[in-house]
Amino acid sequence: LMNMSLREGRPMDVNPGTLEDIVKLKDQLKNLFQGRKWRNAVERIWAFGPRRYGPNILLNNIKEYSRPSVWQCLDPAGAEAAVLRDLDNSIISGFQLATLSGPMCEEPLMGVCFSIERWDMLSSANPVAPPEQRDLMEEYSNTHEVSQSTSEEMTSGSNKAEQRFDTASADCYGPVSGQLIAATKEACRHAFQAQPQRLMAAMYTCDIMATAEVLGRVYGVLGKREGRVLHEEMKEGTDMFLIKAVLPIAESFGFADEIRKRTSGLASPQLVFSHWEVISSDPYWVPTTEEEYLHFGEKADSENQALKYMNAVRRRKGLYVEEKIVEHAEKQRTLSKNK
Repeated sequence: LMNMSLREGRPMDVNPGTLEDIVKLKDQLKNLFQGRKWRNAVERIWAFGPRRYGPNILLNNIKEYSRPSVWQCLDPAGAEAAVLRDLDNSIISGFQLATLSGPMCEEPLMGVCFSIERWDMLSSANPVAPPEQRDLMEEYSNTHEVSQSTSEEMTSGSNKAEQRFDTASADCYGPVSGQLIAATKEACRHAFQAQPQRLMAAMYTCDIMATAEVLGRVYGVLGKREGRVLHEEMKEGTDMFLIKAVLPIAESFGFADEIRKRTSGLASPQLVFSHWEVISSDPYWVPTTEEEYLHFGEKADSENQALKYMNAVRRRKGLYVEEKIVEHAEKQRTLSKNK
């Protein structure tokens, strides 16, 4: 075991095998991050998320801010020289919260890179206080002046006003670290929404064995449930076909029963989790050109796979779903019978 130092100053025992895996990960990232915009990006990685090991990256592109890299455990001298930064940890915590629940379905993000380009800290030398705080400041100053020229009762009143002013100030602005966590989280969410957004769907690998008579029905069920056939081949010496396809897990509920009913039991599927796949359709798409209006109409209410999945998840979680329940409200039907 190798003894390394953390930024907090506490020692940490690192297995040499773990260090080798970290070196391999760093080399793989260098091979993947090619191009001008990814130049030296590996050395500027601030954190991984969510949970500090996820598939999302936070980059430090602040020119005025030099901080230890995420790979500081590979450099003993750098690890010993590192110091704790409270604001640094707050930014990382906000990034972790933003990647843990995205704005589309409140699900973890995958494959997103956030880059912090600038970090401005406003001076608090002459802060502009809100009206409520200014009233408390005036009340405190007046009470303090009276207390210097009057009895001890007024002095105790000034102490109460001072405590009230301090409490109101703390409640109004709160700790800096907590505000920075919330600001970083909202900044990451807005930056994510400023770019084209896509959903990722979990996919099953579906192996189906069917006869030639029911092959068309199998293809019909797969097409109805957004499935995609990869390849098919005929088993030698028999009249059975082996079909390999991929199927979204969201569409797999009741899939086996339906395919058995449609084929009268002559086809049986086997589902195994395979991978995550990006859904090509945009859940927030609306028609903009004249051709799109002619093809889809003004409402564009044709079924969108990504929008259907997103609304289903949001509805299940109790989140807001943007849909029109009533379209024409000028007509009214009374249920009472005319006497």
